[in-house]
Amino acid sequence: MTLRRKYREWLVYIETVSQLNRCSDRSLVDLGIKREDIRSVARLKARGF
Repeated sequence: MTLRRKYREWLVYIETVSQLNRCSDRSLVDLGIKREDIRSVARLKARGF
């Protein structure tokens, strides 16, 4: 994996965590995400799943 790709994944991860943390608990429930799962969801998003 190239350094450029790792950096891009890191940026996506940080942005996803930031966006999800701004969501209300109700919004997260509507999305099917628990607050404690935000980092896991962000990791999957960053890897392109």
